[in-house]
Amino acid sequence: MKKSRIWRFCLLFLFLGLTGAPLGAQDKVPETLCPQLAAADCDTLLTCRQRTDTVPVPLVTLPPAFREVRENCLTDSIGVLNAFWEKLRLLRLGVSVDTVRIVHVGDSHIRGHIFPRTAGELMQRVFGALTSTDVGINGAFCVTFTRPDRVEEIAALHPDLLILSFGTNESHNRRYNALLHRRQMDDLVRMLRDRMPGVPMLMTTPPGSYESFRQRRRKQTYKLNPRTAVAVQEILRYADENGLAVWDMYGILGGMRRACLNWQEAGLMRPDHVHYMPEGYRLQGELLFQALLKAYNDYVEY
Repeated sequence: MKKSRIWRFCLLFLFLGLTGAPLGAQDKVPETLCPQLAAADCDTLLTCRQRTDTVPVPLVTLPPAFREVRENCLTDSIGVLNAFWEKLRLLRLGVSVDTVRIVHVGDSHIRGHIFPRTAGELMQRVFGALTSTDVGINGAFCVTFTRPDRVEEIAALHPDLLILSFGTNESHNRRYNALLHRRQMDDLVRMLRDRMPGVPMLMTTPPGSYESFRQRRRKQTYKLNPRTAVAVQEILRYADENGLAVWDMYGILGGMRRACLNWQEAGLMRPDHVHYMPEGYRLQGELLFQALLKAYNDYVEY
């Protein structure tokens, strides 16, 4: 009798198993965690996870003289540049055919063309329908561009990204005033925003320079301009407090201790100790390009 009951129970257990009826309170465990990928091997899985809208970031080799450098990246903690990155992403994927425009405004470092055009041409190679225009004036301060006609000139270029590169001439004023510098930056940014609302802006810090002295009956000598670091801090603080992205070239390439020495010892500064050799400006453009690509990849991978 007992054997008969056991045999019946076994038949019932087998019947329930074949029909898929639940055997208890626990849900049935799926055979694979991701059925649509069950047949894929490891190589296929890795390929599936790769993004098609990221770009390879080139390695920029610094001269051996460069020391105490930091990671080359720009700061955009609140996503000021997201609209610009999205336009580049759609351009790279072929979804958009609209030309993306970068306008780089600044002083003699921009007026010399090599720095901004190096970065622009490299960006164009990667993204295709992209233009870069530089608007520079020798000896310019921020306040130099706070004129309606100059703001109109910039607006007529219809930028999707506006890069502002100042600070060298402000810091060469031996009566430099941080409060005045901040007010001049704010005047320029306010005028640009009023005329071009929604256009993202990226500020860059100056690369660093020396100031010259000529003592009586002695040749001209040079010493580190101590006001550059102060001006850089004002630029960084202003950008952070007013919703602008910033690329701190000065800090990345050595800061107060090494920025000027790095350029000088590498033979990339001109004899005036303010401007740079073509190779120096080209290196600056390559570094800006690299920082832009890193930020773009951060956006599309987020």
